[in-house]
Parts: sequence; structure tokens; C-alpha cells
Amino acid sequence: MIVSHSAKYVLAATLLWACACTAEPDNCGSTDGISLQVLGSGGPIADDARSSTAYLIWIDGRSRVLVDAGGGTFLRFGEAGASFADLEHVAISHFHTDHSADLVTLLKSGYFSGRTRSLGVSGPGAGGPFPGLADFLDHSVGENGAYAYLSGYLDGSGGLARLQLDTVAPSGGEIVRVFGDDESSVTIEATSVPHGIVPALAYRVRAGNKLIVFSGDQNGNDERFVEFARDAHVLVMHMPVPEDISGAGRKLHAPPSRIGEIAAAADVQLLLISHFMARSLRDIDANTDAVQRAYNGQVILAEDLQCIRVDS
Repeated sequence: MIVSHSAKYVLAATLLWACACTAEPDNCGSTDGISLQVLGSGGPIADDARSSTAYLIWIDGRSRVLVDAGGGTFLRFGEAGASFADLEHVAISHFHTDHSADLVTLLKSGYFSGRTRSLGVSGPGAGGPFPGLADFLDHSVGENGAYAYLSGYLDGSGGLARLQLDTVAPSGGEIVRVFGDDESSVTIEATSVPHGIVPALAYRVRAGNKLIVFSGDQNGNDERFVEFARDAHVLVMHMPVPEDISGAGRKLHAPPSRIGEIAAAADVQLLLISHFMARSLRDIDANTDAVQRAYNGQVILAEDLQCIRVDS
């Protein structure tokens, strides 16, 4: 069953029997439990009336984990009623602009939050023309960076929250914990995924007994990701390309049928499809049909500011 944003209220009861996941009104911060909010469901082109990629995990009404920060995140973060002071970790999948451009803008906003405690940030190491996490931030807010007036984020000076950086190797497939420990109620793990020449990561967040997995941008060719996503309560996968994609697009992204195959093989309870572009939205029915020929579970098509209750 496919659930669009406009139909989510009608179908919420149907979703309940499948898992403790429901599409709720957009104020994620108004309820207890665990919720996933889509801050951005679009791609890199300003032609779809969507913010670029970003997701926010709410726990007991507080905005705790941000995954990606593409263009538009700054606006959606505020519209969602989220608090920079409440964030525990920011997880960046890769350094394409539509996944990272608003990270610095959000840091500037955080200057006014009064936050002084450190903030964890994770991201991939360098590869090809792409910087690693440390270089990205040094070039942005370092002493010689474009926004050097925010350099306190790197050393904790000027009353700014120091960023605690965790760089994950962008290849090899190892699973690395970037937040929490064995006693933590929230843990975050990362692993590399194939995205052409772009160093890229997938993330999985365990909050209480719920598991939310973010595929990031990937072509779906590494079978290890299936195990990484195994038994997720919610799997977020990106569909910026149509089923008949070929060439460079196929090297970067999984087509809809592969998305369905991964969700089915991982036996996930709910599949949230996001990161759309005009080329995948143009025939969205055919593309979602291709997903569901392989995966017969619950499917939600993401829209900006949509809220998914993971723990009713």
C-alpha cells in the first residue's frame, strides 16, 4: 500500500497493524515517543517545491538527531519547531550540496540558541574531488574558512558549542558507531555505500527498541547494506531516478525495482521513499509500482515536514 501525504490520515489505521508506525499531523514535537520528520524530500534542482534532503528524529518531543542538511534545511528546521540546543548528533551522508549545504547555515542559527555543550557530527572521509568531514568544516568555519567568524565551533571558543567530529572511512563496508554506547538509549551507526565516485554513508539509528535506517544516496549494488538495514522499523530510501535510468544516473542511484528488492530482502516494516527529482516524480505511479512488485509491505511517499510516528 502506498501512502501519500494527502492520504495519510485516512490510512493511519491501516498502518497501525503493520508496525508501530503511523503518519501523523506535522507537529512531531507535540507528542512523546519516537517520530521521524522529513525536513526535505527533494533533490538538487529547484524545480520541485521541495527542500533538499534532511531528516529529523524526535524523541519525547525533542529534536535529537539530524540526518543530512541539504538546501532548505534551515527553513524547514525552524518550521518544524526544532531546537538546535536539543540536538545530540548531526549525521551527514556525503558532501553533495543537496545533503550538506545548509549545515553551516544551521550552525549560524545555533549561535543564537545559547548552546555551549558539544555537538557530535559525523560524515565520510575524503575521496576524489570531495573533502572529508574535517576538511569540509575547516574550509567552511575554520580560521581561514569562508565563514571564519564561526571558527569557535571547531575549538569551543567564543561561547560556541564545540563540534565533536567522527569521520567514517568511505569504503570497506565496516559498521562504525558514531554516537552512544552499549548503555545509551540512542545509538547511531554508519557504513559506506556505493554512490559513484562520491564517498557516501548510510546510517542506522536505534532509539529504545526502534530502528530507523537511512540508505543515503546509493546505487544499491552492495549486498552488505541489506544486512545493515535488516528488520528496520522504518527504512528511508532515495528515489531520484526512474526505473529506466541508465548511464551515470544508474552508477549513482538505485532504480525503483532495486529499492523494492532491498526493502524486501531486509524485511523492513515500513519503507519511506524520499529524495525525489522531477524525473522520478514525472511518472510516480509507475515508479512506485516497480517498488511494490518486489516489496509488498507498507510504503509512504515522503513530503516536506511530514511526520511519521515510529513509536505510538
